Amino acid sequence: MAQVENNSESGHEAHNSDPHDDSLLAKVLTVSDGVAEGVREDRSGEALVATLTSYDYDVVEHRVVADGVESVADSLTEMSNGFSGLIITTGGTGFTERDLTPEGTLQVLERNAPGIAEAMRLTNPLGRLSRGVAGIVGKSIILNTPGSTAGCVECFEAVADVVPHALRLLHGERLH
Repeated sequence: MAQVENNSESGHEAHNSDPHDDSLLAKVLTVSDGVAEGVREDRSGEALVATLTSYDYDVVEHRVVADGVESVADSLTEMSNGFSGLIITTGGTGFTERDLTPEGTLQVLERNAPGIAEAMRLTNPLGRLSRGVAGIVGKSIILNTPGSTAGCVECFEAVADVVPHALRLLHGERLH
């Protein structure tokens, strides 16, 4: 069972996981025209990095890309190439014309993981407005989360208990 301790600096709780989880790798992709143009701060990406770290993930990359199907697909292709771990996007999952993260992600995914996406949407009534998807490419799991700071953290935390198990299965461990 994970131990929980309060981390007053970030406002998040730190989770000390099972020793098998210590080697989990993660990457974060912030999808935002404003952040890419330098006119907005990347609060949601920073919140995901802090949250993943508190769950004992080693965040090995955090990048920013402008909204758009091709920009998201190209970035996810690059980030997943040869990578074994979790890739989380933040932003571009809503209803505006530029919210195209799910479409870009679907161009990259080899297999969908609809149960994970559904669980993330159930965390909050506003989650029903997220069009985010989840799935597998190679040895990586990709999760789309909303661009709001609270929303992206809530969505990850909704599935944080099952993602390490899913990654171990994906990486060939026989757990059953």
